[in-house]
Amino acid sequence: MKSAVFLERDGILNMCAVQNQRQVVPLRVEEFKIVEEARELLLPLKRAGFLLIVATNQPAVSQGLLSRNELDMMHAILRKKLSIDDVLVCPYDDESHPCCKPQPGLFMEAAFKWSLDLDQSFVISDKWQDAKAAQIAGCTSVLVRSPWTGDDHHDFIVEDLKAATKKILQLYSQRFTVATGT
Repeated sequence: MKSAVFLERDGILNMCAVQNQRQVVPLRVEEFKIVEEARELLLPLKRAGFLLIVATNQPAVSQGLLSRNELDMMHAILRKKLSIDDVLVCPYDDESHPCCKPQPGLFMEAAFKWSLDLDQSFVISDKWQDAKAAQIAGCTSVLVRSPWTGDDHHDFIVEDLKAATKKILQLYSQRFTVATGT
């Protein structure tokens, strides 16, 4: 079975404005700005054998604020510039929907589609909802410190994406060493 790193899109892979203490996500491809250092920071994860999967709530689709075509163009940019293996989207504005984080539906869908071992997979985000979904799915959460990390469950909090990738590689290396006895 394979291992993955699930990545929150907004605030981790692309920049978001903040208004009224909330992230403002891009609604047009012209507003979609990838975090420049993300590609370089994600490459060691790819080299270690992880699949890189974006799992993102995009309620603006069901709210009629974001067209699916614009969203697909944004995700095509992500795939090309960051070597992302897959992008899974929950378009609903309802946290009780199975695919809407903090529900684990996107992680479960990826596990089925990619034959993933969720116990050996990780989640990088800056939001508590992703950490909660990770906990339910059995993944390890590595949250980047932000106003949205909340007080709910999380496995690790780090300062930035660089520290998150370093932490995952450290944890994965330790698990591999323990599993093989080397």
